[in-house]
Amino acid sequence: MTKLTALIDEEAIGAVVIGLPVALSGNETASTVDAQQLFEEVLEKITDIPVLQWDERLSTLSAQKSLSEAGLRAKDQRSRVDSAAAVIMLQNYLDGLNAE
Repeated sequence: MTKLTALIDEEAIGAVVIGLPVALSGNETASTVDAQQLFEEVLEKITDIPVLQWDERLSTLSAQKSLSEAGLRAKDQRSRVDSAAAVIMLQNYLDGLNAE
């Protein structure tokens, strides 16, 4: 976590957005509870910036679709899909801020 706190300080990050894995129905899952407890509690203890949770439903599916449309084969997508899904989730969060 030392690297994370150093990055937060170096880049003057104002908030951390973490994905909230919920079921398609919107119900909490075991992963939802794990994310809330592990990341939120740990991050809130090591930094004083807000830790925000954002619904990450369908971000992986959207990432896979985008990578396919970019011409990547499924085999080549595996190493990139999590990063692409995180970008989509963060963009959705930013779009939500702009809508307010």
